Amino acid sequence: QVQLQESGPGLVKPSQTLSLTCTVSGGSITTNYYYWSWIRQPPGKGLEWIGYIAYTGSTYYSPSLKSRTSISRDTSKNQFTLQLSSVTPEDTAVYYCARGGYSGSYLYFGSWGQGTQVTVSS
Repeated sequence: QVQLQESGPGLVKPSQTLSLTCTVSGGSITTNYYYWSWIRQPPGKGLEWIGYIAYTGSTYYSPSLKSRTSISRDTSKNQFTLQLSSVTPEDTAVYYCARGGYSGSYLYFGSWGQGTQVTVSS
């Protein structure tokens, strides 16, 4: 059974870059047809999908965050990483990594990490 675990700083200063890593066990991030996403939930708001890195290594980002987002991977460590630049307090959220796939044109998320709180504050 695949397990995902987020790690990274819990506090980031405004204008800096938020960097989180998702470590995957029980399955390879290069396994065909899986997509590895970052998702966040600001306080009092719903879930927001940030982007993914596919089993091929290709990436796709939410249009609203694309200019500030980069997702990369280290296949030797079975990890993928989120970088979100120029953060503001509005980027304060619980950040999740997740594994999913496509059912037709629908991107689903089947396995999730427990989430990690990131606060943007000076």
